[in-house]
Amino acid sequence: MAPNSTIDGSACGRPVAPAWHTVITLLVLFGFSFASAQAGGLTPFGPKIGRAFGYIVVIIFEWAVVAFIWFGATKRGIRIADLVSGSWAHPIDIVRDIAIAVAFLVVAGAVLSALDYFVKTAPNQAIRNLLPHGPIETVLFLASSLTAGFCEELIYRGYLQRQFTAMTRTVAGGIVLQAIAFALSHGYQGCRFIVLIAVLATMLGLLAHWRRSLAPGHDRARVTRRSHRNRSRSCAAVSRGTSVIRF
Repeated sequence: MAPNSTIDGSACGRPVAPAWHTVITLLVLFGFSFASAQAGGLTPFGPKIGRAFGYIVVIIFEWAVVAFIWFGATKRGIRIADLVSGSWAHPIDIVRDIAIAVAFLVVAGAVLSALDYFVKTAPNQAIRNLLPHGPIETVLFLASSLTAGFCEELIYRGYLQRQFTAMTRTVAGGIVLQAIAFALSHGYQGCRFIVLIAVLATMLGLLAHWRRSLAPGHDRARVTRRSHRNRSRSCAAVSRGTSVIRF
């Protein structure tokens, strides 16, 4: 891919949408995250609505935020395609982005695993409840993962990173602030996981800035989903072992 930014040719660019639009977007994201953390679930409704409806709520919420971003961006004559950026002129460009995505997954996985050695994260009940049970929940879980892979990249790296970069007039400011916003928007996962998420978001921000495109970063959901799945299964195994000892 020949990286390019169709919004602005300068390093910092111009804001994607008005400042009030960014404030509302952040309030909505943080409000949803805080309410979810308080409810102890993936959504503000908590685990009482079940995993299947929880996946559906997340899908609707994230697409609604993307729609709001589209609304704000159109005020400046910017399209969603402009936020994604990049273009594939030749088949080799697709192969190159796939190779970059795979390399990123390997590096990010290694970095997060090393950091986790010191942070020592453990999945809370909300994370354990993420795992689907049965075919219907599995389909919805995959749908929510695909939604997160696209929508969250667009929200945080496509929109917020550009906004913060333009507002602070520094690339570093845009990357760091979007990483903080991304981490705080996953409050239901607990404080220690938020540290890992902030590091992952910083790496994704650097990748998006380097490539001037969100395409290689869309696979980032696989890192977090796989990490949660592995930790949750390990925790479940320990729990089963403990129950056998008790009885």
